Amino acid sequence: MTRGTGASEEERRARAALTRIVEPGDERGGRWLRELGAVELLGRLTARPYAPGALAGASERRIEGLRIRAASAEPERDLAAVDAVGGRFVVPGDAEWPRQLDDLGDARPVGLWVRGRPDLRRWALRSVAVVGARACTPYGAHMAADLASGLAERGWVVVSGAAFGVDGAAHRGALAVQGATVAVLACGVDAAYPRGHAGLIGRIAEQGLLIGELPPGAHPTPSRFILRNRVIAALTRGTVVVEAEYRSGSLVTARSAQRLGRYTMGVPGPATSGLSAGVHELLRGEAVLVTDAAEVAELVGDIGDLAPARRGPVLPRDLLDPVSARVLEAMPPRGRAATGREVAQGAGTGVDEALGRLYELHSLGFVERHGDGWELAAGATHRPNARRGGA
Repeated sequence: MTRGTGASEEERRARAALTRIVEPGDERGGRWLRELGAVELLGRLTARPYAPGALAGASERRIEGLRIRAASAEPERDLAAVDAVGGRFVVPGDAEWPRQLDDLGDARPVGLWVRGRPDLRRWALRSVAVVGARACTPYGAHMAADLASGLAERGWVVVSGAAFGVDGAAHRGALAVQGATVAVLACGVDAAYPRGHAGLIGRIAEQGLLIGELPPGAHPTPSRFILRNRVIAALTRGTVVVEAEYRSGSLVTARSAQRLGRYTMGVPGPATSGLSAGVHELLRGEAVLVTDAAEVAELVGDIGDLAPARRGPVLPRDLLDPVSARVLEAMPPRGRAATGREVAQGAGTGVDEALGRLYELHSLGFVERHGDGWELAAGATHRPNARRGGA
């Protein structure tokens, strides 16, 4: 299934074959692709015999390894396999190709294998990555799910890597509110990896999108996970990191986002937590501290996407006028009474003014009258810097 085709079928087949030959993020292969085109590059890799010097900048051993891969590539089979699971192969020039991936230069994907109904380019225009530790804490899982659900409710597409921990929590948070989510895989889009997330990946394929650089049936490797992260960074407007150690693939995503001029954000955790150490290091640099979806949307969104003003709860005493507040502050600690004259002296007002304010405070429940004396009521505590218990 192909939408809005811009590339020729010969170009598409050649690029499909190259996804089996050139590793994701291989800049030398990307340079060859840019200079020669997909059809010519594939032709030189499959030529028999190989013309020495046909591909500059790589050793003979490296060229031989690529030619071995090229000999076994069957693009028609891979294209049929992705079509069988309701997917498609999207390449530069297609209407669905996310043009922000071009910012990767020669490390740009050869093409993207896509599974799911939505249009990838349109979804990517309003997307945010939420990534973090696999072995996250309950706090990390809660924050990832809360951020993702809040972003999805605001119309943002949540992008992550479908891994255990923060990634899975982010996808579930978006799905829970019937929101949009994209999983960028380090394997074929017809595979479920990790296997423990087979159900989650199936739900994403039905409700969102699965995308990857590797052809159907391809298996992940440690290096492919790391290289996958550059696609997450380039595809989205910004990356939020929720829990990450100093050595973390999530930090690779964040630093890729910074190099690409994308927003980089971090959710703070306990200073004593090793799982938040990497995030805190980001926050000491150019990353922006965020605590909820509103703050993320304010940063990456359009003009007018403002987070609400933050303040503590409004207490009854906050509503008092300045003179009444001074009179209340002049009251002695609870358990001790003061005359109107003593209160006036402490508040810096006349006695009549102080008595008038004391009667108002009495009607509001702040003070009690005992004969000629005035005393704080049970619920009228002083501010934190005021006198407490006679201390």
